[in-house]
Amino acid sequence: MLDPRLFRTELDFVKAQLARRSFAFDADGYVTLEARRKDIQVKTQELQNQRNSNAKAIGQAKAKGEDVQPLLDQVAELGDELKAAETELASIQVAMDGLMSSMPNILDAAVPEGKDEDANLEISRWGEPREFDFVAKDHVDLGAKLQGMDFELGAKIAGSRFVVLNGGLARLQRALIQFMLDTHTAEHGYSEVYVPFLVNADSLRGTGQLPKFAADLFKASSDPDLYLIPTAEVPVTNIVRDVIIDAKELPLKFVCHSPCFRSEAGAYGRDVRGMIRQHQFEKVEIVQIVKPEESVQAHEALTAHAETILQKLNLPYRRMLLCAGDTGFSSAKTYDLEVWLPGQGAYREISSCSNFKDFQARRLQARWRNPETGKPELVHTLNGSGLAAGRTLIAVMENYQDAEGRIHIPAVLLPYMGGLTVIG
Repeated sequence: MLDPRLFRTELDFVKAQLARRSFAFDADGYVTLEARRKDIQVKTQELQNQRNSNAKAIGQAKAKGEDVQPLLDQVAELGDELKAAETELASIQVAMDGLMSSMPNILDAAVPEGKDEDANLEISRWGEPREFDFVAKDHVDLGAKLQGMDFELGAKIAGSRFVVLNGGLARLQRALIQFMLDTHTAEHGYSEVYVPFLVNADSLRGTGQLPKFAADLFKASSDPDLYLIPTAEVPVTNIVRDVIIDAKELPLKFVCHSPCFRSEAGAYGRDVRGMIRQHQFEKVEIVQIVKPEESVQAHEALTAHAETILQKLNLPYRRMLLCAGDTGFSSAKTYDLEVWLPGQGAYREISSCSNFKDFQARRLQARWRNPETGKPELVHTLNGSGLAAGRTLIAVMENYQDAEGRIHIPAVLLPYMGGLTVIG
């Protein structure tokens, strides 16, 4: 959520920044609503003060034996007016909260202009795509040949966009997850956490999934409201909801493996082949909670931590800075890591690493106590995929295939594969 002070002091700036995202902000409507809120709030306070004064006067009149009925009538009338004013104030506040919660984050100045992914900016590349002396297959054909990736069985059990992994491929995905967790804890200093895979609405509001992205969620229960997590970002970041963190504890760095569940409501017709876009997938998420002045550096470090996984697996990739129109709702700045997939002859997203600055923290009331002022201040939150396990499995399959359709195990994964060096 944006800082309300920006709307009072820098309304034109807010309007211009939201326009970068093509977000239609009705500034005049906001000003009218805010003015009405102030008027009603002042009226409410005046009525409360008047009621208190009358109540005091009634006590004094009773002590003197005077007739208090006229004062009682005034108090009753004031009570009706006060109730009406409080009701209107509450209604205006609901409208204001709804308006504020619908607004995306202010973009970092470094984010390039643009409406969609075509305007994303390539920052760097690592590795050279392998040259094959045969026609490279994609993961769907490889999985079918190995009898290790069954989309028909997934559809039979659950529906479209589900898969069943068998044998070596199931073990390979598990090995990738363990390798990622070991790397992030041992080398990058993250603390591993295990969290609920169901969260309440407050948790989703805190990280920005609700109310805007309700259609992308799987709701599991209505009493109480519980949702399957779309990413471990939600429960992990909510660890610091309504918490004031001691300065000595920062930065907090968490890594978490979890399943993720997404309805992909806005993605029909996209990536329908294979495992690129599934309703259920595995991911290793890295999250940092930092002091505001450290979030820019932390964003670079967190992204580099995700890149380390790709480098250790020797998978060619590129780092992209997302443009204004492609940056997520809650993010101020996002890097996408795109891995090379020989079967598609293209780079595809495998990780998004975002700096949310204080946008999520304001929703979460996640704060730290600044020792210089002694006062609580909002932290900055960051997260990224380190990495998406299913897409990493795809990348390993396609980059490590041979002419017979076998998959050779990358050297860093051999300790996790129980002696298996080749799948096929």
